[in-house]
Amino acid sequence: MYSRPTLATRFARNTRVVRSDVPLTEDQMRAAAPSVFAEGKHESRSERYTYIPTIDVLRGLRKEGFEPFMVAQGASRVEGKAEFTKHMIRMRHAGQGQAKPEANEIILINSHDGASSYQLLAGAFRFICHNGLIVGDVVEDIRIQHRGDVQGEVIEGAFRVLNEFGVVDEHVAAMKALPLEPREQIAFATAALALRFGERPVEETGGHRPAPVTAEQLNEARRIEDVGHNLWETLQRVSENCLRGGQPGRSAQGRRHHTRPVGSIDRNVSLNRALWMLAEEMRQIKAAS
Repeated sequence: MYSRPTLATRFARNTRVVRSDVPLTEDQMRAAAPSVFAEGKHESRSERYTYIPTIDVLRGLRKEGFEPFMVAQGASRVEGKAEFTKHMIRMRHAGQGQAKPEANEIILINSHDGASSYQLLAGAFRFICHNGLIVGDVVEDIRIQHRGDVQGEVIEGAFRVLNEFGVVDEHVAAMKALPLEPREQIAFATAALALRFGERPVEETGGHRPAPVTAEQLNEARRIEDVGHNLWETLQRVSENCLRGGQPGRSAQGRRHHTRPVGSIDRNVSLNRALWMLAEEMRQIKAAS
């Protein structure tokens, strides 16, 4: 059955994203991420820079069974760079199926303005909440420079990530099997609060203003299916609240507002990975106790 994609929504004000329950068409991807289809490299790139459009790489990956289900593109404040800026594609391999509540995803990041090499990361997508996690250090990141046989190296790298998904499944199963006490869930959310908001200085006093929301809010379930006490469910709740925002709180100036979603692709990736690694640390501590 056809599923309507979520078109032209945003991570935040400066990032456009489209995700679908079925593989995206090229027209759907172009609507949110025209830089995937850039017709050349940015003028700042040297002759050594091998220009291969991201869409050519995606077409090669599609022939090997990889399909895109999400695409995002960041904005640029530099005039003339918008058509070359960083973009992110989340893909699944046809051989995985959808028997589980999660799907393993391969995340491809690239740009044509020198901001990024080709990068391949491992991810996990939870169908019930459309929560897309990025696996921390379970699977090695792959970076490919813009020179030589870029397309061939990206395809080879995608299969390398695909072959490591058995390890990802083991870590997910271990998180699901690990119950957390309420105080442990709050401890996890407290650490996540620092990762998300950090220190907010107050110029008048030289002190620091508290985060706009509480750890308890980060641990709140958005749907009945998110209620649970294991580490995996805690990670899902906290990640969604950190990355998507939308919770009532107070701004740095003390005004009431709702927290914003994480906007930039770089920040989304770094925070997403940090939350996964925080969960891994919690798992290891609990296993040793």
